[in-house]
Amino acid sequence: MSEPTDNELMLCVKAGNLDKMSLLFSRHHRSLYNFLYHMTHDKQASEDMVQNVFYRMLKYRNTYTGKGQFATWMFHLGRNILKDEFKKQKRTGNYEGLEEVSEKISGGILADEQLGKKQAQHKLYRAMEKLNEEEREILVLNKFQELKYHEIAQILNTNEGAVKVRIHRAFNQLKSIYLKMESYEV
Repeated sequence: MSEPTDNELMLCVKAGNLDKMSLLFSRHHRSLYNFLYHMTHDKQASEDMVQNVFYRMLKYRNTYTGKGQFATWMFHLGRNILKDEFKKQKRTGNYEGLEEVSEKISGGILADEQLGKKQAQHKLYRAMEKLNEEEREILVLNKFQELKYHEIAQILNTNEGAVKVRIHRAFNQLKSIYLKMESYEV
Protein backbone atom coordinates (compact mmCIF):
# COMPACT_ATOMS: atom_id res chain seq x y z
CA MET A 1 0.00 0.00 0.00
CA SER A 2 1.45 3.35 -1.01
CA GLU A 3 1.70 6.30 1.33
CA PRO A 4 -0.95 9.01 0.99
CA THR A 5 0.00 12.12 -0.96
CA ASP A 6 0.35 15.48 0.70
CA ASN A 7 -2.90 16.63 -0.90
CA GLU A 8 -4.72 13.56 0.44
CA LEU A 9 -3.33 14.18 3.92
CA MET A 10 -4.35 17.84 3.89
CA LEU A 11 -7.82 16.93 2.67
CA CYS A 12 -8.04 14.54 5.65
CA VAL A 13 -7.00 17.40 7.93
CA LYS A 14 -9.67 19.57 6.31
CA ALA A 15 -12.23 16.84 7.01
CA GLY A 16 -11.31 16.91 10.71
CA ASN A 17 -8.61 14.23 10.99
CA LEU A 18 -6.10 16.63 12.58
CA ASP A 19 -3.53 13.96 13.47
CA LYS A 20 -2.58 13.81 9.77
CA MET A 21 -1.00 17.25 10.19
CA SER A 22 1.91 15.62 12.02
CA LEU A 23 2.77 13.64 8.87
CA LEU A 24 2.71 16.80 6.79
CA PHE A 25 4.88 18.54 9.37
CA SER A 26 7.44 15.73 9.37
CA ARG A 27 7.57 15.76 5.56
CA HIS A 28 7.87 19.51 5.04
CA HIS A 29 9.10 21.40 8.08
CA ARG A 30 12.76 21.24 7.01
CA SER A 31 12.26 22.63 3.52
CA LEU A 32 10.01 25.37 4.89
CA TYR A 33 12.54 26.18 7.61
CA ASN A 34 15.35 26.32 5.01
CA PHE A 35 13.36 28.77 2.87
CA LEU A 36 12.60 31.01 5.84
CA TYR A 37 16.15 30.78 7.18
CA HIS A 38 17.65 31.74 3.82
CA MET A 39 15.41 34.78 3.79
CA THR A 40 16.07 35.89 7.40
CA HIS A 41 19.23 34.12 8.62
CA ASP A 42 17.58 33.99 12.02
CA LYS A 43 17.21 30.44 13.38
CA GLN A 44 14.73 31.26 16.13
CA ALA A 45 12.55 33.48 13.95
CA SER A 46 12.56 30.83 11.20
CA GLU A 47 11.51 28.12 13.65
CA ASP A 48 8.74 30.35 14.98
CA MET A 49 7.53 31.12 11.46
CA VAL A 50 7.43 27.39 10.59
CA GLN A 51 5.18 26.86 13.60
CA ASN A 52 3.02 29.79 12.48
CA VAL A 53 2.67 28.33 8.99
CA PHE A 54 1.44 25.01 10.33
CA TYR A 55 -0.83 26.80 12.78
CA ARG A 56 -2.36 28.75 9.88
CA MET A 57 -2.77 25.52 7.94
CA LEU A 58 -4.90 24.20 10.77
CA LYS A 59 -6.74 27.46 11.29
CA TYR A 60 -7.56 27.92 7.59
CA ARG A 61 -7.84 24.24 6.63
CA ASN A 62 -11.36 24.80 5.32
CA THR A 63 -9.96 27.02 2.56
CA TYR A 64 -7.70 24.26 1.22
CA THR A 65 -8.99 23.07 -2.17
CA GLY A 66 -6.56 20.27 -2.98
CA LYS A 67 -5.83 21.79 -6.39
CA GLY A 68 -2.16 22.08 -7.22
CA GLN A 69 0.62 20.84 -5.00
CA PHE A 70 0.47 21.03 -1.23
CA ALA A 71 4.03 22.44 -1.07
CA THR A 72 2.98 25.38 -3.24
CA TRP A 73 0.20 26.25 -0.79
CA MET A 74 2.58 25.79 2.14
CA PHE A 75 5.24 28.11 0.64
CA HIS A 76 2.53 30.65 -0.17
CA LEU A 77 1.51 30.68 3.51
CA GLY A 78 5.19 30.85 4.51
CA ARG A 79 5.74 33.77 2.22
CA ASN A 80 2.80 35.64 3.75
CA ILE A 81 4.11 35.04 7.28
CA LEU A 82 7.57 36.16 6.16
CA LYS A 83 6.14 39.39 4.78
CA ASP A 84 4.30 39.95 8.05
CA GLU A 85 7.54 39.37 9.95
CA PHE A 86 9.48 41.78 7.70
CA LYS A 87 6.83 44.44 8.22
CA LYS A 88 6.81 43.84 11.96
CA GLN A 89 10.59 43.83 12.34
CA LYS A 90 11.36 46.25 9.48
CA ARG A 91 14.41 44.25 8.53
CA THR A 92 15.89 42.45 5.55
CA GLY A 93 17.38 38.97 5.25
CA ASN A 94 20.98 38.44 6.30
CA TYR A 95 23.22 35.82 4.73
CA GLU A 96 26.38 36.14 6.81
CA GLY A 97 27.71 32.96 8.37
CA LEU A 98 26.04 30.29 6.29
CA GLU A 99 28.95 27.96 6.88
CA GLU A 100 26.87 24.84 6.37
CA VAL A 101 26.04 25.90 2.80
CA SER A 102 29.69 26.63 2.08
CA GLU A 103 30.73 23.27 3.52
CA LYS A 104 28.09 21.44 1.51
CA ILE A 105 29.25 23.08 -1.71
CA SER A 106 32.98 22.76 -1.05
CA GLY A 107 32.99 19.28 0.51
CA GLY A 108 36.06 17.18 -0.35
CA ILE A 109 38.23 19.98 -1.76
CA LEU A 110 41.83 20.74 -0.75
CA ALA A 111 42.35 23.34 1.99
CA ASP A 112 43.37 26.35 -0.20
CA GLU A 113 40.64 25.60 -2.72
CA GLN A 114 38.18 25.23 0.12
CA LEU A 115 39.22 28.60 1.57
CA GLY A 116 38.84 30.20 -1.86
CA LYS A 117 35.40 28.64 -2.24
CA LYS A 118 34.36 29.86 1.21
CA GLN A 119 35.51 33.38 0.39
CA ALA A 120 33.62 33.28 -2.91
CA GLN A 121 30.52 31.96 -1.11
CA HIS A 122 30.77 34.71 1.50
CA LYS A 123 31.07 37.30 -1.26
CA LEU A 124 28.06 35.78 -3.03
CA TYR A 125 25.95 35.99 0.11
CA ARG A 126 27.04 39.59 0.71
CA ALA A 127 25.95 40.32 -2.87
CA MET A 128 22.60 38.62 -2.20
CA GLU A 129 22.11 40.92 0.80
CA LYS A 130 22.22 43.85 -1.62
CA LEU A 131 19.35 42.46 -3.71
CA ASN A 132 15.90 43.72 -2.91
CA GLU A 133 13.57 41.36 -1.04
CA GLU A 134 11.69 40.21 -4.16
CA GLU A 135 14.86 39.38 -6.09
CA ARG A 136 16.35 37.53 -3.12
CA GLU A 137 13.11 35.62 -2.53
CA ILE A 138 12.76 34.38 -6.10
CA LEU A 139 16.39 33.21 -6.19
CA VAL A 140 16.00 31.39 -2.86
CA LEU A 141 12.82 29.65 -4.08
CA ASN A 142 14.48 28.66 -7.35
CA LYS A 143 18.02 27.76 -6.29
CA PHE A 144 17.85 26.82 -2.62
CA GLN A 145 14.38 25.28 -2.55
CA GLU A 146 14.73 23.98 -6.12
CA LEU A 147 11.13 24.79 -6.98
CA LYS A 148 10.06 24.67 -10.60
CA TYR A 149 8.93 27.78 -12.45
CA HIS A 150 5.26 26.78 -12.37
CA GLU A 151 5.42 26.17 -8.61
CA ILE A 152 7.01 29.58 -8.02
CA ALA A 153 4.36 31.13 -10.27
CA GLN A 154 1.62 29.69 -8.06
CA ILE A 155 3.32 30.91 -4.89
CA LEU A 156 3.80 34.42 -6.30
CA ASN A 157 0.37 34.42 -7.95
CA THR A 158 1.74 35.16 -11.40
CA ASN A 159 2.47 33.25 -14.61
CA GLU A 160 5.44 31.06 -15.48
CA GLY A 161 6.80 33.50 -18.07
CA ALA A 162 6.90 36.31 -15.52
CA VAL A 163 8.78 34.03 -13.10
CA LYS A 164 11.39 33.19 -15.75
CA VAL A 165 11.90 36.87 -16.49
CA ARG A 166 12.15 37.79 -12.79
CA ILE A 167 14.68 35.02 -12.13
CA HIS A 168 16.72 36.09 -15.15
CA ARG A 169 16.68 39.73 -14.01
CA ALA A 170 17.51 38.80 -10.41
CA PHE A 171 20.49 36.72 -11.60
CA ASN A 172 21.70 39.57 -13.78
CA GLN A 173 21.38 41.98 -10.86
CA LEU A 174 23.22 39.54 -8.57
CA LYS A 175 25.96 39.10 -11.17
CA SER A 176 26.34 42.85 -11.56
CA ILE A 177 26.59 43.38 -7.79
CA TYR A 178 29.04 40.47 -7.43
CA LEU A 179 31.30 41.76 -10.21
CA LYS A 180 31.29 45.28 -8.75
CA MET A 181 32.28 43.86 -5.37
CA GLU A 182 35.04 41.84 -7.03
CA SER A 183 36.40 44.87 -8.90
CA TYR A 184 36.56 46.87 -5.65
CA GLU A 185 38.61 44.13 -4.01
CA VAL A 186 41.22 43.93 -6.79
